[in-house]
Amino acid sequence: MLRFFIGALVSLLVLTGFYFMLRLTIPYFSFATDIDFLLTKQSILHIDRWRWSFYVHISSCLIVLITGILQFSKFILKQTPSMHRALGKIYVICVLTLSAPSGLIMGVYANGGFWSKTSFVFISMGWWLFTFQAYRLIKEQQIEKHIQFMIRSYALTLTALTLRLYVLVFPHFFILPAKDMYTLVAWLSWIPNLIIAEILIRYKVFSWKT
Repeated sequence: MLRFFIGALVSLLVLTGFYFMLRLTIPYFSFATDIDFLLTKQSILHIDRWRWSFYVHISSCLIVLITGILQFSKFILKQTPSMHRALGKIYVICVLTLSAPSGLIMGVYANGGFWSKTSFVFISMGWWLFTFQAYRLIKEQQIEKHIQFMIRSYALTLTALTLRLYVLVFPHFFILPAKDMYTLVAWLSWIPNLIIAEILIRYKVFSWKT
């Protein structure tokens, strides 16, 4: 019962976060350059690889957020395994070919200086590697290990939500220079996620056998 409650709570939080992410993302597709985050990137908007990476990243992240959480639905897994596999393929393809590579490019140009850039580069590399490992393991029918790496992969997918949450909340509790604040947020956006992921793995919250 506790595992079911934890799984349901995580799913509810993610779906709520997805809704707000969708609302935040839609305005960017007007392709105006004076919107929210883009106001901080005026000095590099002329760089084609960054600009295209930005739009690829924000659009593909919406896809991986929703397809990723549905991967953990035991109802879909048991009742429509073909849908589970299809969603998994979409998730893996998006992360490996779109989301993680575009995130890596964006990380190189991230705000906050060297340590902030380093954090975002680590996120993108870890995201790609965890996702690829999850794909490799399911091809080898190592189901439990596949689930473990999918949990780690999705923990980094959720950086899209936790980063924005901390950007909104932290300034109300911490008084730091903008550069230091962003660096703090950059690292905290994913390290706690992976710690929680390891706890979920340890207690087999999403084990296919339970």
